[in-house]
Amino acid sequence: MVNILFSRGYTTMSVILLLIGMLAFTEVELTAAQTLGACYGANGNNLPPPQEVVDLYKSNGIGRMRIYDPNEGALQALRGSNIEVILGVPNDKLQSLTDAGAATDWVNTNVKAYSADVKFKYIAVGNEVEPSDTRANYVLPVMQNIQNAISSANLQGQIKVSTAIKTSLVANPYPPNNGVFSDSAIQYIKPIVDFLASNGAPLLANVYPYFSYVDDHQQHISLEYALFTQQGTNEVGYQNLFDALLDSLYAALEKAGASNVNVVVSESGWPSDGEVAATIENAGTYYKNLINHVKGGTPKRPNWPIETYLFAMFDENRKDDPETERHFGLFRPDKSPKYQLTFN
Repeated sequence: MVNILFSRGYTTMSVILLLIGMLAFTEVELTAAQTLGACYGANGNNLPPPQEVVDLYKSNGIGRMRIYDPNEGALQALRGSNIEVILGVPNDKLQSLTDAGAATDWVNTNVKAYSADVKFKYIAVGNEVEPSDTRANYVLPVMQNIQNAISSANLQGQIKVSTAIKTSLVANPYPPNNGVFSDSAIQYIKPIVDFLASNGAPLLANVYPYFSYVDDHQQHISLEYALFTQQGTNEVGYQNLFDALLDSLYAALEKAGASNVNVVVSESGWPSDGEVAATIENAGTYYKNLINHVKGGTPKRPNWPIETYLFAMFDENRKDDPETERHFGLFRPDKSPKYQLTFN
């Protein structure tokens, strides 16, 4: 390539600049291609074994996985897969891990023991813990303990420690620039985002236009706005609800003094059955459009690929009510695709 460029009369400097540009373009392309993951929900009694699940990720080009607890079968299957992993600390384990020794044992057993050939990216300490929940008092101390244990294992350059929240912690989400953490949430979330900022870690957020649509579809939110199919932008410059929810969270982070904290969408999906607008057609439209959309950015963070984890890999027949909870799968338990999607 370089010889060809010189033969066409390019100077040394112009060749260098051109190659730098090509490398930068390649990096952007790779970043965009790697923004997508899927959540491996395993709350079903009819799901394939972990090795088949990992193989399904690989055959579909899904390079990131979120697992909600350190399932030994899943971790063994992930060895050598090159799949990047969010590993969860379940809510019911939080209290026990406020003990620093217990947190170190947890990291040594579930992370360090696999770290040579499993690509852990984030540890999610708790999932959607409500500020009013007693367990909210444990989240930050456990994050600190896990961080210390990760550092002791010399894995701090590879793994970031965070927690996954609901977007409902944001008050005044519309217009998105008015987003602010609610009075009930700010005391809980402010020390957490300070921890994230000081450690260069993202905030994980479960972003569900579906639930916002169900709560408000009779008054303000159209199905087209929720499914990325609206033509043109609304009065505040937004074309879809996903961006509006995400940017309201960014606005809340800015007001909390954490404008440098990035948001990773740790869950987003649409159910295919069970309630209003939960159909195969709507869910397929949502997933297809979401996959295409996250290659770009939001109005507040344009040209910034959105790291996003689709929820979820399978329908989970043992999930609690409402019925929609059992119908978020991208694949059926027999591994057949529910929708015609191209991942990455």
